Amino acid sequence: MPELPDVVIYVESIEAKVKGRIIERVRIASPFVVRSVDPPISEVEGKAVHGARRIGKRIGIGLDDDLWIVIHLMIAGRFRWLEPGAKLPGRLGLAAFDFENGSLILTEAGTQRRASITVVRGESALDDLNRGGAEPLEIDQKTFSERLLGENHTLKRSFTDPRIFSGIGNAYSDEIFHRARISPIKLTSRLSAEEITRLYTATREVLSEWTDRLRTEADGEFPAKVTAFHNAMAVHGRYGKPCPVCSTPVQRIRYASNETNYCARCQTEGRLLADRALSRLLRKDWPRSIDDL
Repeated sequence: MPELPDVVIYVESIEAKVKGRIIERVRIASPFVVRSVDPPISEVEGKAVHGARRIGKRIGIGLDDDLWIVIHLMIAGRFRWLEPGAKLPGRLGLAAFDFENGSLILTEAGTQRRASITVVRGESALDDLNRGGAEPLEIDQKTFSERLLGENHTLKRSFTDPRIFSGIGNAYSDEIFHRARISPIKLTSRLSAEEITRLYTATREVLSEWTDRLRTEADGEFPAKVTAFHNAMAVHGRYGKPCPVCSTPVQRIRYASNETNYCARCQTEGRLLADRALSRLLRKDWPRSIDDL
């Protein structure tokens, strides 16, 4: 799922392409992608774009008459910028917003259709879509600590909860915990003041660095390949590959369709975290440490 750095680059790119321009036509290939009926999606036609903003992991495109198009990409949703009136790409195409200078295409890979378009009117309706999480790059350490300690959860759950922090998901939380040298399953109630400081610093560093990196990679062009997996990442999506700090093979915890990646030597004092399925299967044979493994 695109997270804060990815969404920021999308917002910047959309603004650069369409700010001040009029939506000439909206094409909907999959009616299920539109999740609102009032105002109707057809009402955005003929309206000029006055800006775009990030709303958590959503992208809001502001129009005349206080209308907003809010798009949630979910896991597999992506944008493409193609020539004016470009044909929607086969099974992937969900919708197109046509401008004089090009078409903003919404696509979604896979068979599940989770991406959504919602049209709302006014700031109050827009605020209703905000899950309430604090902006991690805009808060001070005191607010960060209060948010983190407000409920007792594992760090992984707290960081990916949009009611606690805005825009952080599975990928960048892995990178933050590795940078802070803390286990992803440590309970927030057991964090020391020094660990909270490390987490605060790591959060700001990782999100800022990756936003700058993705902006540089785009080099002024519309981002063509938005992914949660990058070779330059320390641990996320790098199971079995060497940790860039200590060269120990990166480990993982798998659950449902997600996995958490971490370095046992850097983050858990060499202890292997139990993978629900595999550790139950192996039981006594499950290795307890990276050295046993």
